[in-house]
Parts: sequence; structure tokens; C-alpha cells
Amino acid sequence: QVQLVESGGGLVQPGGSLRLSCAASGSIFITNAMGWYRQAPGKQRDLVATITSGGTTNYADSVKGRFTISTDNAKTTVYLQMNSLKPEDTAVYYCYVDLMIVVGTTKIERRDYWGRGIQVTVSS
Repeated sequence: QVQLVESGGGLVQPGGSLRLSCAASGSIFITNAMGWYRQAPGKQRDLVATITSGGTTNYADSVKGRFTISTDNAKTTVYLQMNSLKPEDTAVYYCYVDLMIVVGTTKIERRDYWGRGIQVTVSS
């Protein structure tokens, strides 16, 4: 029904930058919200940033001023620009989307989806 493709992770030195992308495709009627979460080894999955269809953003305190979340005009791709990266940003980053999807020929349902995760490692 809906597929999420994440890209842009990798290894970067402290102070460096990365840009994550997550493209959603499939039977999408409307996007309600999109976001990024992360999970470091041995820790729970935490919110990094979210953005609503209206453009309202929300950031974890730990990334405010360093990370920027945005979407494309179609609101099917979400980006996370990460600047001034720190070792503590090292984690698997997961894309999250809250959608209204088309089910069958006439039904619209709200569903949420998670990406498979992409590794971000900040190390010298």
C-alpha cells in the first residue's frame, strides 16, 4: 500500500552535516504529518522532529537549532537536515508518516508507517 525509502545516512565527523530523506509512495490520499525518530543502542526510540501538513514543526530539545525538518511540495518526501552533528546524535534514524490512504476504490483510512531505519554515526 505505502512504501517508505530512506536515504542519506552514513559516517560523519563531529561538527559535520548530513541530510536524511524519506520518500513515501503508494495509495496516499493526504499526508497528515511526517517525522523522524531515532534509537541509540540500548535506548528507547525518541522523537527527533515532526512536521504537519500545515508546516508546523516540533523538535526535540537536543536538536533545536541544529536540525531542520522539511517536506517537498507534494508532502510525500520528508527531509532532515542535520548540522553541527555530535557523537551523541549517533543512532538509527527512523522515518515516520501519518497518512490518509485509499483502501479499495472508495474508502479512505488513516494509517501510520515506519521506515526500516538508517544508520547515522558521528565519530572522529
